[in-house]
Amino acid sequence: MAINVTRWMISLVLLLTILPSVFGLYFYLEGSEQKCFTEELPKETIVIGKYNAEEWNESQKKFVVNRDIQIEVVAEEMPSGKRVFSQKLAPSGQFKFTSSESGEHAICIFTSTAGWFSSSKIRMTLDLNIRDISDDHLDASEDTLSGLAQRVRDLNSKVWEIRREQSYLRGQETVFRNKSEATNSHTVTWTIIQLAVLGLTCAIQLRSLRKFFEAKKLV
Repeated sequence: MAINVTRWMISLVLLLTILPSVFGLYFYLEGSEQKCFTEELPKETIVIGKYNAEEWNESQKKFVVNRDIQIEVVAEEMPSGKRVFSQKLAPSGQFKFTSSESGEHAICIFTSTAGWFSSSKIRMTLDLNIRDISDDHLDASEDTLSGLAQRVRDLNSKVWEIRREQSYLRGQETVFRNKSEATNSHTVTWTIIQLAVLGLTCAIQLRSLRKFFEAKKLV
């Protein structure tokens, strides 16, 4: 029985370690074009982006690294537009910022040295790693850790990502519930006001009608 449990735990670890904790993409920038994408981040979450920009060389007919270009990365909170990160960087390297509030964040990348009419074509490769701020001190290289320790670390990372998503969903649920309660409260208040106005109008009309009948000596 103990052997079966151990095998099951090892299988679970292997399954979780193959799930992606880092997602990567690549895209092209034409001249002064800007590429933006959004990511939902909980509060106090670290985003680490590793990137590499290559410019198309017409004479060599391939993409090569041009040290003269600069890559600018801007991160903003949505929909407030509050900027949490803005920096001009080398063609290859990494950037890092921490979210101050929960919600969607827009991450925009463009070449800051390209002119308005520049026809340069940039191929950008980007890998993003999202993790909790409490794990920032765990930057030891993989070769310093044993295989089992690395798997445990990966497992902890997967568990944290699940907790991060649950925390974000709970926050969104709270916001939605507060909005629903506020809307219901406003609806009830407005209904009471309408009923009060309707009752007052009816009372005034009945009083006016009674005075009319009394004036005509019909009552």
